[in-house]
Formats: sequence, structure tokens, C-alpha cells
Amino acid sequence: MNTTLALKKHLSPFQIIILGFAGVILLGTILLMLPISSVQRVITPFSQALFTSVSAVCVTGLVVYDTATYWSYFGQLVILILIQIGGMGVITVAVFIAIISGKKISLMQRSTMQEAISAFQMGGIVKMTYFIIKGCFLVEFIGACLMMPVFCNDFGIKGIWMAIFHSISAFCNAGFDIMGSTNNQFASLTVYQGVVWINFVVMLLIVIGGIGFLTWSDILANRNHFHKYRMQSKVIIATTLILIIIPALYFFIKEFNNMPITERILSSLFQAITPRTAGFNTVDMNIISSTGRALIIILMLIGGSPGSTAGGMKTTTIAVLFANMMAIARRNEYAYYFGRRIDNSIVRNASTLLFMYLTLFISGAFIISIVENIDMGLCLFETASAIGTVGLSLGITPGLHLISKLVLIALMFFGRVGGLTMIFATGRKVHHIYGKLPQEKITVG
Repeated sequence: MNTTLALKKHLSPFQIIILGFAGVILLGTILLMLPISSVQRVITPFSQALFTSVSAVCVTGLVVYDTATYWSYFGQLVILILIQIGGMGVITVAVFIAIISGKKISLMQRSTMQEAISAFQMGGIVKMTYFIIKGCFLVEFIGACLMMPVFCNDFGIKGIWMAIFHSISAFCNAGFDIMGSTNNQFASLTVYQGVVWINFVVMLLIVIGGIGFLTWSDILANRNHFHKYRMQSKVIIATTLILIIIPALYFFIKEFNNMPITERILSSLFQAITPRTAGFNTVDMNIISSTGRALIIILMLIGGSPGSTAGGMKTTTIAVLFANMMAIARRNEYAYYFGRRIDNSIVRNASTLLFMYLTLFISGAFIISIVENIDMGLCLFETASAIGTVGLSLGITPGLHLISKLVLIALMFFGRVGGLTMIFATGRKVHHIYGKLPQEKITVG
């Protein structure tokens, strides 16, 4: 007991977050290996169970087995619980359990929670935990109720389970589906391509889960008084709208112009929203042009917003880098949005994240391309999907060898935990330097 307490004192909040995710992944792997988890009642190989567990906890959606036909109801329930924990955050769930069990929340737990949800301050963390838990369950319940009539009409009593599963998966931006059949595996939501109700419910769940809990608390507190919102909330909302509208217009004009108008509008909107980290698809990714795939890769890398159920570099990272570019172009000393200056340390963090994501995304694709001897473009799509915790696939993941799957596992874990969390967890403690090194100029550009 004393050893455990001593270990906790020496762990930083970032290290606790990483260990928390790793522990849930390991437990999920063990449960998925059990014969009761598969339809055929066989022991699932460790590597396949590990891949599925990582994908679920990291709310990615890349799979090696079709979720509907391989996993039993018990296995699907395990996957759904892992998605729920991963979406809300391992630390959020742990803190909530501690609260309802009557335990006092320590300063370390509050600090860890602050880092886990990207909160601005430690004060009000317990209240925010309640807000996240209640908000998640309320939105998922409403989403399930809205989808239930359609699914029950199509699948009978099984439609209740279908509605619950897809509501949680959509809100948590996980992309796991149980639509597959023996003759049509890995189907995702392609069978509902033209169903307006299902499309809009799923899209709303994805967007609500992807803009972040802090943004929603801001919206609920200030309603339609946009000028009262925090700068971050304003940036997230504006960037999210831009990243939906522009890609949707491209898909409508260039990719789906042979479809009937209703399906064309729905498919364009859905494919603009889902790459930023939901992973569902209503059209086969293989029919999209190379230009369309490149756009999807960019959207997958950007991902959702801080403190949300989504992964990726985050909308704020791209927004900060864009603001910095505009500041340089205008010869301004600092980047800004909505009349507020962005600190230079934030710009440095954003630049670091961009470099890390691009390096890992390209390096991972390079390794997979060499190991599997397949086209680099296909590999880039899969690695972007993994590190962005998206789940969209061109169909190559199930057939990959162990080394390639380990690459995707590492990318999924990195994408969900977050680049800065990994850096701060593995880096040395901050050393205050009271002097400065001599300065010398270096030419760039």
C-alpha cells in the first residue's frame, strides 16, 4: 500500500493519464480474448484482441474483425464499454467513481483531471466532471431514442441494441458499427446512405461529441450571447463550421455528382463531418478520387477539439498556426483572434504538434508500405486514420501483418492520449534557466 502511494506521488498527471489508458486497454484485451466474446466461442489471438481494445479505448474504429459478425453480444458490450470509457476519458470515469463512492478528491487527482479534459484551471473540476458524465449519458440516451424507431423497424427487437450501440459510438467519435452481415462485412452505415433521419442524428452526435465539453459548458452558460464566449470556444465553433462547409461543397461538386440530389447532399455532409474523427461512412471510401482522399487525410489529421471525445491534432492547433501565419503576413508581433492575443508558447506547442503528427503519420505509412509492399497512398490513408483516431479505412487493415498492426496500435494510442501529454510524460522536469545563450540568426524560408 505504501509502495503504491509512493509511486503515485512520483508520477506526473501526464504519466497517470497514459498508465490509465494502458490499464484499461490491457483489461479490455483480456476480456476480448475470452471464448464468450466471440460468436464462434473461440479464444481470440492476443494481437487481434489488443488491436480491437486499443481501437475501442482510443475511439478509433479501425478493426481487424467485422464487429457485427465476429464478436458476440458479450464481446460487443465489452467494446461498447471501452468506447464509453475512452470517449469520456479514463481519468474522468475514475474521478467520477471516486466522487460517488464518497472519497475526497486529492489535489493530484484534480490536477490530473485538469490535464485530461484540457481545462483552463483546477477550480470547478468536480463540477465539470458531473457535467461531462451527465452530458454524455443524456446526449447518448436522446440519440438512441431518436434512432430506435428506424432500427426497430428494420431489425425488430435487436434494433434497441443497434440504436444504443451506434448512439454511443457516434457521440464518442468511435466509428464502430454492428451493421455488417455474413455477406456484407465492414458495412458501416452504407445501407442508410439515403435515410435522412439516421444521417442527421449520427452527424449531430458526432459534432456534439467533437467540439468539446468546455465549449458546451460555454454555450449553455452564455446561450446566444456569442461575444461572451471564451476565445477558445469562438475559435472552435468558427473552425468547425469552416471544416464542415468547405469539404462538403467539394464533395457535392466533385465526388458525388452522379447521385440523386438527396443522397448527394447527405453523402457530402456526412463525408465532410465523419473524417474528423468519427470513422463512420455512408459511401465506399474506395470510390472517392485521389484528391478526395487527400482532403479526407487532412481532415483526419486535424480531428476534433480539445477536451472532446475526438482525437487528432485538434481544430485549435490548426487555428493557432493559421493565426500565426496571418500575423507574419501582416507584420504583426503576435497572433490573435477576436481581439485577444495568443501567447507565443501556444504557437510553439501548436508547431510542435504539427511536426510530430506529420512525422509519425508519414513514418508509419513508410514502414507499412515497406513491410506489406503496397502503395504508399493506401498506407498514408490508414496511418492518418489511426493517428487521427478516425477509423475510416480503404480495407487493408484486416490483412496487415503483425508489425504493421503494431505501428497502427502505437499511432492510435498516441493520437488519443495526445502529443503534448506524451512529451510531458516522457520529458524531464522543467529546469529554470536564469541566463540566456548567445543569440545568432538563422535564415528560414
